[in-house]
Amino acid sequence: MRVIAGTYRSRLLSAPSGTETRPTSDRLRETLFNIIGPRLRGCQFADLYAGTGAVGIEAISRGAEHVFFAENSPATLKVLRANLSKLGIHGGYAIEDRGTARLLERLTKSVEPLDLVYLDPPYEAEKEYTSTLAFFASAAGRKLLAPDAQVIVEHATRAKFALPQQQGTLTLNRTLRQGDSTLSFYQVSAEPKISETASQRPMAVCRDATEAATVMPSRTRITPRDQSALTSNQRAPSILMAAKASTADKP
Repeated sequence: MRVIAGTYRSRLLSAPSGTETRPTSDRLRETLFNIIGPRLRGCQFADLYAGTGAVGIEAISRGAEHVFFAENSPATLKVLRANLSKLGIHGGYAIEDRGTARLLERLTKSVEPLDLVYLDPPYEAEKEYTSTLAFFASAAGRKLLAPDAQVIVEHATRAKFALPQQQGTLTLNRTLRQGDSTLSFYQVSAEPKISETASQRPMAVCRDATEAATVMPSRTRITPRDQSALTSNQRAPSILMAAKASTADKP
């Protein structure tokens, strides 16, 4: 495992032994940072469920102003700190060793909103995915995110649960699949309108780094129930025009 680009390009990173930790692969990180690269310089970045810190370290290497790491496994924290030390990174980051929930609680008191959030719990930990996305949909969570922030979620391609299309002001607008792993990109948007459904919003689906398809929103249709709600005043002009047309056709 290595840093892909930037200040620490090609420097090696350590990973704990065993299967308890699943570091994001070099290939998937390269794909991720090819997408978010233009947004990195000077940004506030959160690496949640950080593991070895490979994603957050890549963000530092490419110019992020500050990275927040959240990790609560003692063995993994030891590796994360060793990776930062080995690269000579002594500032521009903070580590919360009590986990993601405590970091987010701390950040609610921060004045700097987050520009990019990377969320990568254990693939089977459905509760971690749902609770963290729900937090960002809450009033406190929304204050943590910059107006154009992105929340990127790494999860299993064949997960036993589905991520929501809409979570508060977060809209899923891109999904990129790469082997057994998938990246889902949520964009902060305005509060959804009542008449707007998730199926009407565009979502780009990329099956790999070179293939993409866009599902366009369906057009809004007036249902029979909506039509019956029209008042007689609204219908009158149409009826009158139809009557005049009928009269004009007579010899």
